[in-house]
Amino acid sequence: MTHREKANLVEKENPDICLARQAKLLHISRSSIYYQPSPVSQEDINLMNLIDEIYTKYPFYGSRRMEKELRRYHDIICNRKHVRRLMGQMGIEAIYPRQNTSLPNQRNETYKYLLHNLTISCPNQVWGTDITYIKLSHGFAYLVAIMDWFSRYVIAWALSDNLENEFVLSNLNKALETNKPEIHNSDQGSHFTSKQYTGILKTSGVEISMDGRGRCMDNIFTERLWRTVKYENIYIKSYESIGEAQSGLEEYFDFYNNHRLHSSLNDVAPNELYFR
Repeated sequence: MTHREKANLVEKENPDICLARQAKLLHISRSSIYYQPSPVSQEDINLMNLIDEIYTKYPFYGSRRMEKELRRYHDIICNRKHVRRLMGQMGIEAIYPRQNTSLPNQRNETYKYLLHNLTISCPNQVWGTDITYIKLSHGFAYLVAIMDWFSRYVIAWALSDNLENEFVLSNLNKALETNKPEIHNSDQGSHFTSKQYTGILKTSGVEISMDGRGRCMDNIFTERLWRTVKYENIYIKSYESIGEAQSGLEEYFDFYNNHRLHSSLNDVAPNELYFR
C-alpha cells in the first residue's frame, strides 16, 4: 500500500482515535494527512513534454542548455530554475561524465559496479533497469523496465502516474517470476537503492551492481530502449491517458520483443536470443 493510500485511510472526524495516533498506527507522518499534491498546469505539462522530446534527442543537455534550446528554437522564455525543477520532476538529468553533484538517498546503501570488463555472453547474465518520463496528451506518467542486456529482451515493465516506489518493486517481482539474472544493474537512484528493492534481489540470490557517478555509458542499453520506445510509439501515438498508454505499450512491447529485428543483434528479434 502506498503512502498516499495509507493517508487516505485516516478518519479525520474519528472521535475515538486522534490523528496523531492514526498516523502512528499507519506508519506515516502526521503532515502527510494534510498534504495535497499541487496539480501540474497544462502549460507545464506541455513544457515537460517538449523537454522530454528534446532530452530524448540530446540526453547530454542539462537545464542550462535546455533553457537556451527552448528560448532559441521554440520561442519559449522560461528561466533556468523553472526548467531545472521540471526536469527534476521528470526524473531526468544530463548524461555526461561529471563530478558527484547528484547524490542518492544517503540513508540507502549503494553497491559496487560489477560490469567492468565483463563480457556478457548469455541471457540472464545481466539485467538492467531504469525509469523514464512518458508524455500524455493531458498529463504524464513514468515507465520502468527491466531488460536482459544480452538479448535486449524486455523482461517486465510498468507504468505509474507517480514516482512512489511501489510500481518499481512490483515490476521487479514480476520480472523475477519469469527468470532470475546473475547480476542486476541500475543507477544509484533512491528507488533502486531502497532496502525493499535490494532486499528482494538479495533474497533471490541476485548480485547487485550500481553505476558509479559519472559513468555515462553504464546504462546505454536502457537509454537506447527509451529512445526506441518514444520515437516508434509514444511520440507517434500521442496517448490521451495512462490507461490508453498501458494498452498501447502492451502491443508495442510484444512487437519489440517478438518481431522487431535489431541490427545490433544481427537482425533477429530479442526473443530469439533470450529463449534460445
